[in-house]
Amino acid sequence: MKFIGKLLLFVLIAILIAILALYFLIQTRWGAAQVSSWITVNTDYELNFDLMDHRFSSPSHLVLRNVTFGRDGKPATLVAKTVDIGLSSRQVTEPMHMDTITLADGTLNLSSQTAPLPFRADRLQLNNMAFNSPNTGWDLSAQKVTGGVTPWQPEAGNVLGKKAHIQMSAGSLTLNGVPASNVLIQGTLNGNEVTLDTIGADMARGALTGTARRNADGSWVIDTLRLTDIRLQSDKTLAEFFAPVTTLPSLKIGRLEVTDARLQGPDWAVTDLDLSLRGLTLSQDDWQSEEGRLSMNASEFIYGSLHLFDPIINAEFSPQGIALRQFTSRWEGGMVRTSGNWLRNGKALVLDDAAIAGLEYTLPENWKSLWLEPLPAWLQSVTLKKFGLSRNLVIDIDPAFPWQITALDGYGGGLQLVKNRQWGIWGGGAKLNGAAATFNRVDVRRPSMTLNANASTVNITELSAFTEKGILEATATVSQLPQRQTTVSLTGRGVPLNVLEQWGWPPLPVSGDGNIQLTASGSVQAKTPLKPTVNGKLSAVNMNKQQVTQTMTGGVVSTAPAAQ
Repeated sequence: MKFIGKLLLFVLIAILIAILALYFLIQTRWGAAQVSSWITVNTDYELNFDLMDHRFSSPSHLVLRNVTFGRDGKPATLVAKTVDIGLSSRQVTEPMHMDTITLADGTLNLSSQTAPLPFRADRLQLNNMAFNSPNTGWDLSAQKVTGGVTPWQPEAGNVLGKKAHIQMSAGSLTLNGVPASNVLIQGTLNGNEVTLDTIGADMARGALTGTARRNADGSWVIDTLRLTDIRLQSDKTLAEFFAPVTTLPSLKIGRLEVTDARLQGPDWAVTDLDLSLRGLTLSQDDWQSEEGRLSMNASEFIYGSLHLFDPIINAEFSPQGIALRQFTSRWEGGMVRTSGNWLRNGKALVLDDAAIAGLEYTLPENWKSLWLEPLPAWLQSVTLKKFGLSRNLVIDIDPAFPWQITALDGYGGGLQLVKNRQWGIWGGGAKLNGAAATFNRVDVRRPSMTLNANASTVNITELSAFTEKGILEATATVSQLPQRQTTVSLTGRGVPLNVLEQWGWPPLPVSGDGNIQLTASGSVQAKTPLKPTVNGKLSAVNMNKQQVTQTMTGGVVSTAPAAQ
């Protein structure tokens, strides 16, 4: 019996010595190489580390130095100077579930091509790590990341797991091309739901703070978001800039505050923007709101050829539409002011009062084609209940027929400018007059026009102007039918007889000053020549009693002999 006891003691001592030898051997470079090789050969993963460090002062911790880990033949998932693995009694039943895993001074690369992580831990801790997640829905790159995930239960396609509490900070971060620094995120994961209790970052030389959550269907709710002193330059158009919002199932904004922001893109810019938006939900190409509000002002706003100074907008949202309480802006040297409502039922914009004063506006070269283009589906009609014009200068530089009106004044009401998404004068009345005007190099004084429109006809009941020596007066009707049949009756008294030449009528065989009488009709249709449709008659007599009568048929003039 003594021999058996001594033998067992000897075997136990031998095993202990072997374990101690293996323990110290593994902590050498050779031992680390052997363990790395065994795991690489016998599993689907590649593991390399230089040393394993274990201290009896911390018996439950293993520290691996200079670690590289990934799936066979795939890019490395993890590269770190140290990996601290905290063990517990749980390893007896779940060897791959650790108490803590701490990654320090390295890079974590996650994408659809990298290895799914086989480990779990009650807590994952990151210290000074870089984090890359390209080619995913969130193109994310972060540096100097410090924080923790509790518990950490990674799954395929979900590195943070489905249920965890996260708290992380990053020295710098780029998300979908938008850079930020000094980032702080605190929140929870619950399945496909994400709740961000705290979001903070320095972004575009400003600051961002807020709280938000993502629902299981991918929609987002922004409870609060504040942007301060943002200075952002983008290479995207305005539509591309907001494209990420339109791709979401929905975005509900509880409260958005923007203070002193400056944003700029290829064809747009806004400076000194202050904005407050509450209670609005954006869903694809639509929106919903119960009691939403928008208050916005800026020093300058540019969108294409539109350039506004000091715009101010105050609006309220409801299920019925938008109540535009105030819109004012300096535009093209003048002032624009209006208020009204956009009605969801009928997609109609009804402006209660619109005023334009001191404008110095040159029409864009393509204004005629813009006039013919249909408006967006959300703007079926535009009506001015009341409007006023004061001291405006309007210029058209079309070389075929340039014109300008100086000191243009006017007023009117019930004027429908858009119907079925098409610009026009579809209803209401207006009276316009100016101090002076030039129409294709013909100068006139005190031009004046009065018109009334209904569903079938635009009636110009008064059209007059003083020429160099006399006065021109006219009336006209324009059909609202697609043929746009137009009739004009014009009288000139004491005017130069060549006054109509610059406006398209052939030269008269008599000259000097005199009286003229013109009646004409034609079809004013888009993309259709006017001249072949014109029929008319012109009678003229000069101061010497010379008379002439011309008849136009299909745009061709025949002249009766001049009477002496």
